[in-house]
Amino acid sequence: MLSRRISTTALSLGLVAALAACGGSSNGPSSSGKTGGGSGSLTVGAAGFTESNVLAQMYADLLQKAGFTVHIKTVSSQEIFQSSLEKGQIAVVPEYAATYADSLQTEVTGTQSPNAASPDLQTTLTNLEKWASRKGLTHLDPAQAVDQNAFAVTQAFANKHHLTTLTDLGKSKIPVKLAAPAECATRPFCKPGLQKTYNIKITGITPLAFDSLPVKQAVKSGHVQLGLVATTDATLSQFGLVILTDDKKLQNADNLIPIVNKNVLAAHPQIAAAINPLASVLTTQDLGTLDNDVDGKRMTVQQVATQYLQSKGLI
Repeated sequence: MLSRRISTTALSLGLVAALAACGGSSNGPSSSGKTGGGSGSLTVGAAGFTESNVLAQMYADLLQKAGFTVHIKTVSSQEIFQSSLEKGQIAVVPEYAATYADSLQTEVTGTQSPNAASPDLQTTLTNLEKWASRKGLTHLDPAQAVDQNAFAVTQAFANKHHLTTLTDLGKSKIPVKLAAPAECATRPFCKPGLQKTYNIKITGITPLAFDSLPVKQAVKSGHVQLGLVATTDATLSQFGLVILTDDKKLQNADNLIPIVNKNVLAAHPQIAAAINPLASVLTTQDLGTLDNDVDGKRMTVQQVATQYLQSKGLI
């Protein structure tokens, strides 16, 4: 797939970036107290990009609330990241269900054509568990929040042609130019998928980085009609853009999901009790807002994570 992880070179197994944000200890809000019966020290892994850092900080805050002493470790090597998780040196990391399932299948079997991921979340989770168990790992509850590829048009273009879904765009027979990375031309979740699944007529691709400012500016200006963005991009409305719903589920189920070392979880079952409540409240819109609070409003990761958990009554 084309995604934030690919665009930041954080590929496959840890979705790792070379940034060193959010490292070190996490002290959490001292006023919240400790409940839940947890004890001992745990390390939460973060991959260095904003979304991963925020999720890792939320996991850390929740685990501290449960009684653990928690540290966040940002890792600059995907091999070290995965190895540390498998060894239990890192207890839990935020991941993306479909991307991680395919990555694990590739790691375990050596296939370069993984098929573990699916638009259906339950199918993806079944396959994820299959390959994760081979690595001594398991998962906690997946969040509602999904970080996926999405395709945006201007609100004016959508209104003029009565578009709310990608099916609507295909049925309209309107030829469109697409702003997306060059590899979109051959990726099944990009141009080929739009043509095959939705019968959208794409007359050309303007090669621009995934969900970048140039993509949004190109769509806004009318240089292109369609742009590849992220479902979690909270800035689209600032450019007058709206996402067309992927109503036939071209994209795989990349729900946010905590990946946990099995042995660590067996020793500390309170980990699941602490983190799982986040799954039922965290939405895709929330995720976009959290990302924008850090990247756009220049709030700290700690501030954003703690304020969100407090607003949901989780700490």
